Amino acid sequence: MTVSSVAGRAGDRPATIETRASWIVALTALGIYSLSFGAPIVTVVALKQIAADLHGGRSVPALAYSLAWLGSAVGGIIMGRIAERVGVRWTVAFGAVMVSAGLTLSALGGLGGILIGHGVFIGLLGNAGINAPLYVYISRWFDRRRGTALALIASGPQLAGLIWPMIFERMIAVSDWRYTMLIYAAVQIVVVVPTALLRFGPAPETASAAAVPGLRLGASVLGWRPRTVQVLLCVAGFLCCIPMAMPQSHLVAFCSDHGIPAVSGAAMLSLLLGCGFVSRQLWGAIADRIGGIRTILAGSVCQAAAMIGFLVTQNEVGLFLVSAAFGFGFAGIIPAYVLAVRELFPAAEASWRIPTVLLFSGSGMAAGGWLAGAIYDHFGFYAAAFAAGIVVNLVHLLVMSVLVLRQGRYRFAAAAAG
Repeated sequence: MTVSSVAGRAGDRPATIETRASWIVALTALGIYSLSFGAPIVTVVALKQIAADLHGGRSVPALAYSLAWLGSAVGGIIMGRIAERVGVRWTVAFGAVMVSAGLTLSALGGLGGILIGHGVFIGLLGNAGINAPLYVYISRWFDRRRGTALALIASGPQLAGLIWPMIFERMIAVSDWRYTMLIYAAVQIVVVVPTALLRFGPAPETASAAAVPGLRLGASVLGWRPRTVQVLLCVAGFLCCIPMAMPQSHLVAFCSDHGIPAVSGAAMLSLLLGCGFVSRQLWGAIADRIGGIRTILAGSVCQAAAMIGFLVTQNEVGLFLVSAAFGFGFAGIIPAYVLAVRELFPAAEASWRIPTVLLFSGSGMAAGGWLAGAIYDHFGFYAAAFAAGIVVNLVHLLVMSVLVLRQGRYRFAAAAAG
């Protein structure tokens, strides 16, 4: 039985690559994530104003937000391979320039401009050059605490959600959502581009991986063909991110529908994503102990419970509590997918396997944000959308349970054989 059959220990990891420089690079990546993923949040905070100004339903800005996620997911596969050739610093710098261009087009281009600006520039060309390449890059700076490091950088979107919603809400109230986008476009160029060019040099594992014994190319994974496990991870990534996106992209509007002021809704979104940021560090430590697959399952259980809370709670205090619980629940899921790929497959395949899984998780985020808006436009309330999200979450739990049981079976078999 091969190491990859059991897939509980990542044999492809070198033992000595973690240094102080590794954490400096990880913290830099965290800062860049918190800026680049702040761009779509303007659309979330200003969802009702954008819908009114562009004379469309709420599904229009919800679709723009979804396209930003979808574009990032689709473009990540290409950008991951480009980063292998030209270096991650150049793809990240290019991505920041494209995010800036997308915000500018969204602010000035009307209905078509906001869809193209978010889908093509912020997503396909922008965050695609930042998201997947940085996941692969940071995973190569760490060995023993890889799960913790991945959880840290994956907290970037939550850190963005903690910092920016209330700032954007005030900026939009004082001026306009268009000016807010233009100002934030300038921030991308001034901060992200020089930081990426100065800080992201070659990763240590890139040079040493060839000499490190590890998981064999083409070996079975959990007793199945590698393609089967990859497909299951991709399907799971899509399913879990549909309900994950719904509260994040519609919470401010959801609160407004219940008579809760926009400033409180923005604070609630900040709390949700802030709790996600803090708890993600805990999930990272858990993942280093129990592995990526089991962490995904545990996070999904917590996420489903919090989604039920949104369905049954309507008062402001209750929604603040549910938002905090949801932030805790979903926080550990995405970095755990990256960790699972590194545990299950050889390091040489990370540059395409990780972006592929992120393609499906990002597509799920896109589908969830759009689906909630479309269901609202049809029924006139969010309860139906959140109910649909709960059903999808339950299907995700079924898929992950199959993988966890399979992994447990092969670990037991390996222990008995040893």
